[in-house]
Amino acid sequence: MKNIKIAYIGGGSKAWARVFMTDLALAEGLCGEIALYDIDVPAAELNKRIGDRINENPNTISKWNYKVYTEIGEALDGADFVACSILPGTFDEMEGDVHLPEKYGVYQSVGDTVGPGGVLRAMRTVPIYESFAREIKEHCPNAWVINLTNPMTACTKTLYDVFPEIKAFGCCHEVFHAQEFLCCAVKEVLGIPRPPRQDIIIDACGVNHFTWITEANYKGQDLLAILPEFIDKYYEKGYCERLDTAPDDFKNDPFLYGNKVKMDLFKRFGVLAAAGDRHLVEFMNNPWYIGDKEAVEKWLYHLTTVAYRKQDRINKINQSHRIANGEEKIEVKKSDEEVVELMKALLGLIPPKVSNANTVNVGQMPDLPLGSVAETNCVFSQNSLKPITAKRLPPDVNALVLRNAQNIENTYYGIKNRDFDQIFEAFVNQPLCSTLSLDDARTLFKDMIGATKGYLEPYYPDRFFKGA
Repeated sequence: MKNIKIAYIGGGSKAWARVFMTDLALAEGLCGEIALYDIDVPAAELNKRIGDRINENPNTISKWNYKVYTEIGEALDGADFVACSILPGTFDEMEGDVHLPEKYGVYQSVGDTVGPGGVLRAMRTVPIYESFAREIKEHCPNAWVINLTNPMTACTKTLYDVFPEIKAFGCCHEVFHAQEFLCCAVKEVLGIPRPPRQDIIIDACGVNHFTWITEANYKGQDLLAILPEFIDKYYEKGYCERLDTAPDDFKNDPFLYGNKVKMDLFKRFGVLAAAGDRHLVEFMNNPWYIGDKEAVEKWLYHLTTVAYRKQDRINKINQSHRIANGEEKIEVKKSDEEVVELMKALLGLIPPKVSNANTVNVGQMPDLPLGSVAETNCVFSQNSLKPITAKRLPPDVNALVLRNAQNIENTYYGIKNRDFDQIFEAFVNQPLCSTLSLDDARTLFKDMIGATKGYLEPYYPDRFFKGA
């Protein structure tokens, strides 16, 4: 039994924490301490109580010592792994990120990665991650750091820029859903039982939430070759690939979608966009797929309002209390996430594993700037993460990816330099801002900064706000 310490920054998480804790409870061969750190201490204490309940569950294989820390350094001391999963600011700030641009006809379906909302979220997040990187360097420089916070690319970039020797990577499950979509095509076109997604071998590359599958096969069958038949059948009515859902369940769930954007992009470019439609539309000029609410309805996805997120958060908090109090049982079953499996591979407890991850580009994507963060397949083995050189994207797709990758880089360096004008130029060059005049863009940018100023003031000098 391998005894380790996991420092969980954002240990008061309302959703992902439960997934992580139940997966760890089923991690045969692992045990140790989970150090929960959060600026919301009561939320971390609530998760400790949930962790203790998980330890009591008859399905639990590995029991963990959950401990709450009020000082980040103490939580990090001696950690073998650091998991970072935070909400930068509150949903009140996210409300400004997502809904203020609507005054100018700019809609966002997520608002946490790119677009005007992604830029403002990065402005709050990057300074926090600068401090995380410094704390990790001081307290556990040899730990593996797993980022789960959005904007994923900017967070991972910050960790490496502040602490170049850090061993960090970002994990995202969006590619998994694209594999599930391919599994549906296998069942429908080949007439065989739906295989597990792990049997779908892919080559994928891009930037987080805008990653593309250039090759896919199942037992030697080229899956991109069979996709046209599947797409022709479901293009108009849509198809939801999620397990335990019907193909049209996306109609009533604000987090689901009908994959019509994904199918349209495949018809245009011949490669498969890996993220969900709600993310994909934010990386392209807004008139294409998200010009107005009618376009959203046409393309079979949803604008997830922040009001919905606020209510969902209340529901999750209430459920957490019921679980902690023993009024509701928590189901201990393995999720489809791969974080724990990647940890076991890094510890040498299982054979090397290939999975998509966000890491600094050292050439695995030759067409992206070196030093930017790319999402490609990587090999995880004992104390080693090695990116796999990806197949080049078609030139037209690469142009879309490169524009967003460069915007993310420019956003990051503008934040690093605390340079209002530099960040604004990255803001106005967002594809979702393509219909804004320069004057409207500048007014919107200033208004959005005002809506989140309380979370920026500790990190930005007074001269910055003179620009706003």
